[in-house]
Amino acid sequence: MILQRTILTGFLFLAAAGAANAAAEHCFTRAEQRAKTAAHAVVPLSRAMRAVRKHGEVIHARLCENGGRLVYLLTVLAHDGKVVETNVDAVNGAIIAAHAQDQVGDKVGQDKREDKKPDAKPDQQDVKKAK
Repeated sequence: MILQRTILTGFLFLAAAGAANAAAEHCFTRAEQRAKTAAHAVVPLSRAMRAVRKHGEVIHARLCENGGRLVYLLTVLAHDGKVVETNVDAVNGAIIAAHAQDQVGDKVGQDKREDKKPDAKPDQQDVKKAK
């Protein structure tokens, strides 16, 4: 079960990265990104990540030029297990757009909900086995 989730998450990550490449005109290398940040041409990546933190965990981030403007392309693993591609304006840190990835992410969310039973109490047999 864990192996399946790991493989599925890796697949989703690669699919999201491919979709982000298609949407961006040019993505900068890490050195170019550091130079832009040092020159105060963009907000720090940490500020862009804070803008989307309430939606989930950032699993991939890049600084790109898209349509003549600088944007951070953030791949976010939402709390419900869905993968979302979020564009954040790199100049002011505001969220521009968020796009849900394919429906495969729904399967991950279902697995998490099935495994988690908040009010489940152990059976008497399970307690006896543990002793």
